[in-house]
Amino acid sequence: MEQVLLLNITYEPLKIINWKRAITLLLLDKVEVLEEYGREIHSVSFTIKLPSVIRLLRMVRRPNDEVKFSRQNIYARDKYRCQYCGQRFSSEELSYDHVIPKARGGKTKWTNIVTCCVKCNRKKGGCIPAEVGLKLIRKPSRPKWLPALKITIGFREVPHTWRDYLYWNVELIE
Repeated sequence: MEQVLLLNITYEPLKIINWKRAITLLLLDKVEVLEEYGREIHSVSFTIKLPSVIRLLRMVRRPNDEVKFSRQNIYARDKYRCQYCGQRFSSEELSYDHVIPKARGGKTKWTNIVTCCVKCNRKKGGCIPAEVGLKLIRKPSRPKWLPALKITIGFREVPHTWRDYLYWNVELIE
């Protein structure tokens, strides 16, 4: 069965849900239907066109609008660049580093963790960056932004009714 694109009240794509969840939200008056498929869903008492794009009637916010501390969000904050040599890498080629090593009392928190390539991480080891001739490109801090939602959809599979609602924060793969 078809999937349904769920939008926030601001028309921002939130996620893709299954059609049963979409019908439930519709019957609970939590969403409005913006686009429909040509198919219909039949029950004993009514018939409804299958929704393709729905929009929440209330704003959905993340709790406290705080960025979750995670490896991927550290990489995103640092733009996938080693904070010592400045080179950009794929996430598989990166690790994270404690600026002040844990052995020296460094904590695992936003202000002490940076994105680091394997080469620089080996060079730094358990030292403070200055001790081995490394300098931070940018001081680590807690991000003020929420990570952009990234929905990845195979281009050939995108229903034509979704295309007007997908924009820069959705990756389309050809």
